[in-house]
Amino acid sequence: MKTKLNLGLIGGSGLPPAEQIAKIRHSGFDGIFFDFGRGEKFHRRLSAAKECHTDVVSLHSAFMRCNKLWEADESTEDVISEQIECIRACHDNSIPVSVHHVFIGFESHEPTEAGLYNFDRIVREGERLGVKLAFENTEGIEYFDVVMERYKNTSAVGFCIDTGHELCYNPGRDLISQYGKKLCFTHINDNLGVCRNSVTYLDDLHLLPFDGKVDFDFFAKRLREAGYRGDLTFELSRTSKPGRHENDGYAAMKFEDYLREAYSRAEKVASLCEKYASE
Repeated sequence: MKTKLNLGLIGGSGLPPAEQIAKIRHSGFDGIFFDFGRGEKFHRRLSAAKECHTDVVSLHSAFMRCNKLWEADESTEDVISEQIECIRACHDNSIPVSVHHVFIGFESHEPTEAGLYNFDRIVREGERLGVKLAFENTEGIEYFDVVMERYKNTSAVGFCIDTGHELCYNPGRDLISQYGKKLCFTHINDNLGVCRNSVTYLDDLHLLPFDGKVDFDFFAKRLREAGYRGDLTFELSRTSKPGRHENDGYAAMKFEDYLREAYSRAEKVASLCEKYASE
């Protein structure tokens, strides 16, 4: 059976959601994902997906404040509520996976008991509603590790591997081998690794596969060794990070041409996975 290929909505297209989703479908991708948010933009995207008869395979929870989840103060409650709202939106719209970051930032390296209590509340909502929570590897790998250890026997909790994050945020780690039994979702993209003395968010480029330094043959081999047979979902960006220019060529392309190239690269990753599946 052909592997399903999905794509996150691409920022900066200048297109209304329905037109962008229609073009993504026309390029060959089977499904989409996009960010959860409070407000009309999110609901317009949901409506557009239904209009285009396109599966929404996941929602990406809000992450710009998720470092607050490890604190115990009044502002934390709204952050927890926002995470839970994403899970409920998945349930209400028959979207199977809610993707969550466990931390944002580079300064702190000390998970807290208060944070684990907060994640207990979030995970319980996923269990209650039957929505899979896929925790994504990001910066702050110490936080990711303690969360994955805490819920290693919790069926509602899974792992979303971000290939670019593994290269620039988690160098030297083979997270698929370590957490492969929990692997339930992918964010596939490329980057150039760490391009300065210390890593920052500017290194997380979300290039097309094979335009950077991720070893996708090794990635495909590890996926199959972990027993993963699910969809391949790609999280890409046409926009360069501030002061960077690696994505400028994508922005200069017609949107349809960029999607066509993205699908070609996605098929190439899928062919590597299929090669190892047949061995």
